[in-house]
Amino acid sequence: MTAELEDEPTGPVNPLRDPQDRRLPRIAGPSSLVIFGVTGDLARKKLMPAIYDLANRGLLPPGFALVGFARRDYTNQDFAQIVHDSVKEHARTPFREEVWAQLAEGFRFVPGDLTDDEAFKRLRETVDELDVTRGTGGNHAFYLSIPPGLFPQVVQQLSEHGLTEEKPGSWRRVVIEKPFGHDLKSARELNRVVESVFPPEAVFRIDHYLGKETVQNMLALRFANAMFEPVWNSHYVDHVQITMAEDIGIGGRAGYYDGIGAARDVIQNHLLQLLALTAMEEPVSFDAWSLRQEKKKVLAAVKLPGRLDLHSARGQYAAGWAGGSKVKGYLQEDGIPQSSATETFAALRVDVDTRRWAGVPFYLRTGKRLGRRVTEVAVMFKRAPHLPFTKTETEELGQNALVMRIQPDEGITMRFGAKVPGTMMEIRDVNMDFAYGGSFTESSPEAYERLILDVLLGDPPLFPQHTEVELGWKILDPVIEYWAEHGKPDQYASGGWGPDSAHEMLARDGRAWRRP
Repeated sequence: MTAELEDEPTGPVNPLRDPQDRRLPRIAGPSSLVIFGVTGDLARKKLMPAIYDLANRGLLPPGFALVGFARRDYTNQDFAQIVHDSVKEHARTPFREEVWAQLAEGFRFVPGDLTDDEAFKRLRETVDELDVTRGTGGNHAFYLSIPPGLFPQVVQQLSEHGLTEEKPGSWRRVVIEKPFGHDLKSARELNRVVESVFPPEAVFRIDHYLGKETVQNMLALRFANAMFEPVWNSHYVDHVQITMAEDIGIGGRAGYYDGIGAARDVIQNHLLQLLALTAMEEPVSFDAWSLRQEKKKVLAAVKLPGRLDLHSARGQYAAGWAGGSKVKGYLQEDGIPQSSATETFAALRVDVDTRRWAGVPFYLRTGKRLGRRVTEVAVMFKRAPHLPFTKTETEELGQNALVMRIQPDEGITMRFGAKVPGTMMEIRDVNMDFAYGGSFTESSPEAYERLILDVLLGDPPLFPQHTEVELGWKILDPVIEYWAEHGKPDQYASGGWGPDSAHEMLARDGRAWRRP
């Protein structure tokens, strides 16, 4: 299938609608969403509320159906109550009885184990019944909200029971949550299994960060304005810092997190995607194929430093104070062995070997139990020579910076020098802030709303393709292998900003981490 055909939007188009009408995006056509692992936290806190919010905004068809698959012995009514409680607690939009009543008519629950052939036969019968009673027309998406190791098994079960067969004029799609594999070899094997059952254009790899309004605003900032592009290169940019910090620990996720770690959990997907969006060239359009081509060029050009001992750092949070409370260290968390070498903090320098970015280091860092929850991309500019100014006049002046805040205080900050009022010439850093909440009356939809709607529409711009996933593992695998051979992570105090080795990493380059 050609790229143009692969990325052609699908779904019903209203011929009476003005193409310039921006009030509502396209509405999904008749379809169902089958969620495996529907009793888990992701489904309860994110997926089910997002589905209700889409319905509340008029973006789902009247015949939409939601099917839950899990080991619990629930009836359809029990499942409806679970969804109701999740919506009441976590939905973004107000609860409306008429919306709920229509949505609830399409709820179905299939009990069973992922290895149970009988359960998948019941699922097939349920899907066929929905085509008749709800008019879903053979259009079904399967959302795998389950541990990554179970992905191949479920995909094979779907295939064996005829659930992946497309009838003329209908579609079947699969949605896979990260992490997509745990290294390059496993990612390639998973890609092989999934794409032996589903065609590439029917595989949607969820990276919820790409659904955030502020991440999409990075593209608007760069390519809708003329003022940034002339300085968006190595002539003016000194370095780039990309940070995703959390102020919480692992909570009850010991079984998932230990053995995965911060680098696999965050750097391989979220941070490398943010790097690609920051460094990419302007695409010819914002269709899926054009965006992916530019991102892949960046990821293919990423180079690791020759000395990983000098340009990478990792750590584990130790006991300390966070949010005014005494907290345990990682090794004291329930389910974590004392011998664990899993990192909860990871920092890495990479370079992008292109004409635009030659010589500009990109510093990536992520960690748990840090000073505050924040995700941001900070473009740090080179210092001006200050020829008209004395050293004393500019001693309080730092580097100009453009900071794109992804969460939680969504917006953009520009930092530059300004004269301090008074008789003397003294220059000091000041900030100019744009905040989403202060500039727009529209509320930002949750990332999962946008992503689920895109799945039902068959619109893939925000979903990484298998090539991007594999390029990410090519970058990270050597780092993980190096760390595995060189001792354990450094300890760092909870509530701080990571281990000393991370600060020393930047100090060697004559730089320092920005304090978010």
